[in-house]
Amino acid sequence: MTSHLARRSVLTGALAAAAVALAPRASAASRQQILHVDPRGRGDHTTVQGAVSAVPGDGWTIVLAPGVYRETVLVPLTATNLTLRGSTSDPRDTVIVYDNAAGTAKPSGGTYGTTGSASTTVQADGFTARDLTFANDWLRADHPDITSGTQAVAIKVQGDRSAFLNCRFLGHQDTLYADSTSLGIFARQYFRDCYVEGDVDFVFGRATAVYEHCHFRTLDRTDLAAAPYGFVFAPSTAVANPRGYLVLNSRITSDAPAAHYKLARPWVPGSDTTARPMLTVRESILGPGIDPDAPYMNMQDIYPWQAQRFAEYRNAGPGARIDVPENRPQLTDAEARLQTRSAYLGDWTPWKGC
Repeated sequence: MTSHLARRSVLTGALAAAAVALAPRASAASRQQILHVDPRGRGDHTTVQGAVSAVPGDGWTIVLAPGVYRETVLVPLTATNLTLRGSTSDPRDTVIVYDNAAGTAKPSGGTYGTTGSASTTVQADGFTARDLTFANDWLRADHPDITSGTQAVAIKVQGDRSAFLNCRFLGHQDTLYADSTSLGIFARQYFRDCYVEGDVDFVFGRATAVYEHCHFRTLDRTDLAAAPYGFVFAPSTAVANPRGYLVLNSRITSDAPAAHYKLARPWVPGSDTTARPMLTVRESILGPGIDPDAPYMNMQDIYPWQAQRFAEYRNAGPGARIDVPENRPQLTDAEARLQTRSAYLGDWTPWKGC
């Protein structure tokens, strides 16, 4: 497991990049819908939430100066078509991070729960993030008193047409929560050139989500004596939704020993016992950390993974080896032609102009 000190040094390393000045301000006419955030007071706001709360309506852009923003952020339903971006092209320079877990005690009583643990929550439609890191640096080793509420979300995304370009998502359990605002809404989300790390179910939720040219990295664990250490994906797709998670032209690497991670397990939450999780991983490289013989596992035996919508197509790497065919459902060529980003996202084409 990454040590608390090591994780903090990664985050605070971004602060060293803070010497990079904000880009020169544009003319007043061209920046009417742009806000600048700088923790040293050289922008319109010193916190991300301060800028988000100041947005008066649709279509604004918030530019973040390099630094570590230790705060929780909520992008509400009213902040539609908001763009949040770092002022440099390196997402490591600009980090939004907090350290609540599901089992963390709230000042008002009770605990935060999985949703409440999110460092960043995006409810609004049309959200775009570029060149940013979203993190939750809560660590199990620092909280031995919390044994069952170890979920610690870096970001929960609920809005339709949410795009993340060249972003990083850091955490351990439940890092990236790709979800929707309600069961009947099939929110579409797109992740391109992104990096996601974690251990247990670290990409999960019920959104229709496409992950293209992304890098997923499974972390080592010293608190467990045997495999499995965790699961990369845990979709909870509604049964009425014909599209769940699509991973294409991506790669999965690992800090852990070979075959110590499962590719996925289905999440059928108590709030939706009819869910039929869906995941397709295609034309991607699966490293040795993924168990090739049994890449899928049940979360609850009453909802076996074989009854869900899990499939692969033309993957490569040691973790994609097909030694036990019944454990690795494969798409036919005809089926694969229906499992594309266009089929998943419809008339929304966020990859254009990337």
